[in-house]
Amino acid sequence: MVKGVIFDMDGLMFDTERLWDTLWEPACKELGRPVPQDMKAFTASGRGLAGENLCAHVAEYIPGDPQKLLNKVWQLADIRFAQGVPCKKGLKELLATLEDMGLPRIVASSSPRNMIEMNLQTSGTARYFHDVVSGMEVEHSKPAPDTFLVAAKKLHLDPHVCLVLEDSFNGVRAGRAAGCVTVMVPDLMQPTEEISKLYDRRCNDLLEVRDLLIEGKL
Repeated sequence: MVKGVIFDMDGLMFDTERLWDTLWEPACKELGRPVPQDMKAFTASGRGLAGENLCAHVAEYIPGDPQKLLNKVWQLADIRFAQGVPCKKGLKELLATLEDMGLPRIVASSSPRNMIEMNLQTSGTARYFHDVVSGMEVEHSKPAPDTFLVAAKKLHLDPHVCLVLEDSFNGVRAGRAAGCVTVMVPDLMQPTEEISKLYDRRCNDLLEVRDLLIEGKL
C-alpha cells in the first residue's frame, strides 16, 4: 500500500526536457566549446544525472571543464525557466487527488534546488509538496538510489511504501535500486527491454496514475 509519493521533476511534472536540450548548443558556443556531434545521444543518455555522474557524462562528450559548462547551462536555464514552465498533462489533477487522500508528497530531482523551487513557484504547485531533494545534495545521484532514499527519509517512510514517478531511464533505475514502487511515465524516450523489467508499472500520463491510485491499484 503506497503511503507517500516521490515526484521526479523534468519531463515528469513539467515539459522541460525539450527546453534543457536547447541550452547545450548556445552554452557551448558562449564558452567556445565544440557541440557534441551526436547531440541526441548526449542528451538522451544524460537525462536524470547530477553531480559527479553528470560531470563525467559531459566530459565524455565535450572537452574542457565540465563544471564551467554546466554553470553556463544553468545560467541560461534560470533565464528561460523564470518565464514559467508548462505542466505535464494531469499534474495538477494528480496533486489535488493526493492531497485529498492525505498522501505526503516530495520532489526528488537531479536539477539544482533553486531551479526546483522556482519551477514549483511559477507553476503554482509549491503548496502541494512537503519538501524537495536535489540530486546535487546527495553523495551519489541517479541512477544510484540515494536521491529517493533521502526523499523517503524526509517523508518518514520506508522506501518500500513510497511511489516513485519517473520518466527517465536513470530515474527508473534509481527507483528500483531504492526499493520503491516505481512507475514510469515516458516523456521523450520509450522504455527499452531493460527498463521494462525495472519498473512496476508504465502509465501514459499522470491522469492514469491518479486513476490507478483512486482504484487502489498502486
